[in-house]
Amino acid sequence: HSPPHSHSHSPKMRNCSSIFPALISCLWISASCSAFVTPSLSSVSSSRAFGQIKSSSKLHAAATPADTDMSDVGFVLLAGGTGSRMKANMPKQFLTLRGQTVLQHSIDLFLETLPEVLKAGPAQVVLVMDPKYQPEYQSIVDQYEGKLVFANPGEERQGSVENGLQKLVDVAPQCKYVAVHDSARPLVTVQEVCDVVADSKEYGAAVLGVPCKATIKESDDGVLVQRTIPRARLWEVHTPQVILIDTLLRGFKKVAEENLEVTDDVSIVEQLGESVKLTLGEYTNLKITTPEDMDVASAILEDERKINE
Repeated sequence: HSPPHSHSHSPKMRNCSSIFPALISCLWISASCSAFVTPSLSSVSSSRAFGQIKSSSKLHAAATPADTDMSDVGFVLLAGGTGSRMKANMPKQFLTLRGQTVLQHSIDLFLETLPEVLKAGPAQVVLVMDPKYQPEYQSIVDQYEGKLVFANPGEERQGSVENGLQKLVDVAPQCKYVAVHDSARPLVTVQEVCDVVADSKEYGAAVLGVPCKATIKESDDGVLVQRTIPRARLWEVHTPQVILIDTLLRGFKKVAEENLEVTDDVSIVEQLGESVKLTLGEYTNLKITTPEDMDVASAILEDERKINE
């Protein structure tokens, strides 16, 4: 099936804001270590225009978008997943969320919004996508006149990132940093992107994350609890994850030579023994994984739209 390009709202999406309070308690307190707890949806959405979070944490860089220069940053946008848990007839990144595909939300952010509000927008975006879907997006790629290019996915996430990084190096050698983003996270904000990029330029690598709010148990067999992990030290990491390109290239070389297993992009940096900065993000930067996540994301966007009217 071809990915949809319809801009019409489905009835399910239009009506889902009424069920949001119930969804909050049952969807985000899940296998993820982060639970979304807030007195009202409005208090969350009102912070999303530039991603402000009320926190005294010193982890928050609070970069100013108007002063942010991303002319040496390239984005690798991962859209090669199959989305098997969505129970849909196409990958989740092609499903419609508030009138456009989940993927299009990230494309618009990186290639429309960021160039408009920043001192200088991203140098390049590499779209990692299965070749069978690339013809459907060729017209969008052509629209950006070289700023958006395709790369093919690998067998696993690590291979997809490596393919996207190599394409970025080939087409935009001026880039010093790569920002890897999962297209299944369509709600990341301008402020979050600015903050994690600013931190990467100071530390060499940075990742968006939020403190875990749920209690986490460890089990060897999935039957008996082995121990409770102190959550004060636990963070749930999001994307973008931003890394010096030279560092990530060295990391991929080490991972290949030593056959190491890594779970995300900054894990590669950790294998080099180098620092990764935690950048405080938002709990609303959820990952679309199940059909219920689409309802939650739609409700957040609808509430934000009402506040911004």
